[in-house]
Amino acid sequence: MAYEDIALKKELDIDKIAFFRHFELSSRISFQEESHNCWEFIYVDKGTLNVMSGQLPHTLCKDDILFHPPGELHKIQAGGTAAASFCIIGFQCGSPAMDFFRCKNLKVAPPERALISHLVEEARFAFSDSQAYSGCRKPVRRFDAAVPFGSEQMILLYLQQLLIQLIRRNSADSGIFALAPGSSVGHGDEELFYKIISYMEEHLRGHLSVSQICKDNLIGRSFLQQLFRDYTGCGIIDYFSLMKINAAKQLILQKQLNFSQIADYLGYNSIHYFSRQFKKLAGMSPSEYAASIAPTHKADG
Repeated sequence: MAYEDIALKKELDIDKIAFFRHFELSSRISFQEESHNCWEFIYVDKGTLNVMSGQLPHTLCKDDILFHPPGELHKIQAGGTAAASFCIIGFQCGSPAMDFFRCKNLKVAPPERALISHLVEEARFAFSDSQAYSGCRKPVRRFDAAVPFGSEQMILLYLQQLLIQLIRRNSADSGIFALAPGSSVGHGDEELFYKIISYMEEHLRGHLSVSQICKDNLIGRSFLQQLFRDYTGCGIIDYFSLMKINAAKQLILQKQLNFSQIADYLGYNSIHYFSRQFKKLAGMSPSEYAASIAPTHKADG
């Protein structure tokens, strides 16, 4: 039998990465007004930012993401009393679908938050720290052995997936959510999924079992496991473990606790078990991860 191939459509085709930066700033910091010839988004993972986009003011809180189209003037100022942690990613994309994001201020859901975390992590591997987190306009590739195979391609894939999922979830006329093919879970269960994610975030410092999650959320065991496999591709306890390790990465980045304190904070019985879990899920030990992200840029106050 003869087979005929088909060219796959690319709704969003990203051409180049312009810049990748991560900041943790005090409340006194203010950036100069600027514009770029590329698309850009600002994602806040902690604290509050005040952003002026053109003539429109925005207050961004945790899990807010704001898009700037090419050429738009914008200015960033840390808000509130606590330090603000956020990342800025600039990229070239000429696809018409990008019009959806023009001046959009959206709320990031847990699956999208995970994609952004992967983006930032891959950028730390792929690009020189002194360039990726400073004021330099062009990322500088790293060529040492610590760069994982296909790191830059993973950045591209994560970014495209992030944009597609944001369009799907925020398009009023689509009703589409990023479920696995053949999923038995309906779109009406999206609220339940996010409710359980929030529940796990509240219990991140403790221990959870499937039975306890089912009891506290009034959900059957088999349906709960199917829900998480359809939305995340893994079991709920595996996902909870990944949430803990992602939280550990953020604590390592903040450099306020040592590894033993982080293990205790996140409810691990021992530093040795924490280290094994970290290496299993992150592909490196906590000390190797800390070395891979140093030095981290902080803007002057």
